[in-house]
Amino acid sequence: MQLKRTHYEIYWEILTYCRTPKSFTSIINRCNLNSKIGQAHLEFLKSRKFLLEVQQGDSTLLKATESAKEYIALFNKTYRELFDESPEFRL
Repeated sequence: MQLKRTHYEIYWEILTYCRTPKSFTSIINRCNLNSKIGQAHLEFLKSRKFLLEVQQGDSTLLKATESAKEYIALFNKTYRELFDESPEFRL
């Protein structure tokens, strides 16, 4: 049985994936989210300054900020201490 991911795990997946600029669609697909829930998570991360919108041509992409690196590192450390392994994408 696979357990549901916590919000913290989803945030980690999004921020890890967005180390380089990514489109909304690619984030939703890669992190296995529906668009309504995904939009809520992305808005939360943007409001906390962990994600930044960047323009590339006609596209608006999302990229993790420097502040996100601290969250990623803290989450990795905590996860390893709790589960004796590194977090991984479930895809």
